[in-house]
Amino acid sequence: MQKFLWICATASCLMALPAHAQTTPPPAATMDTAVAELKAGRDKIAADYKADKAACDAMKDNAKDVCNEEAKGKEKIAKAELDQKVRPSDSNARKVAEAKVEAAYDIAKEKCDDQKGDAKSACVKQAKAEESKGKADIKAMKK
Repeated sequence: MQKFLWICATASCLMALPAHAQTTPPPAATMDTAVAELKAGRDKIAADYKADKAACDAMKDNAKDVCNEEAKGKEKIAKAELDQKVRPSDSNARKVAEAKVEAAYDIAKEKCDDQKGDAKSACVKQAKAEESKGKADIKAMKK
């Protein structure tokens, strides 16, 4: 820094120093912001999950099971989306897609429990087919 001041004797050069110092934010500030955003997001997801679970408590039988699966799926998707928002990457984008496919499959499979016999079997087969298609789409994202 002293060499720079020594070499640069003109007033315009000295004026550039404070301007440059003001325009570049310290890297720690952006890091703290990301950590705070991540923590706030996770706290909100946890609160939403608790509220969704509480809403399921009033239900009975398979409707309650479906509601619980929906709450779990919503939580998984929200966590994956938060990670993608804070640290965008192809890997995190795939994790979001995987969470959506997994949640949809778990919910569909739980809804099939309301049915009996061949109808239940066909329902599970359809859910499995949709899951396989979703996983194939995710695999295609890697290429």
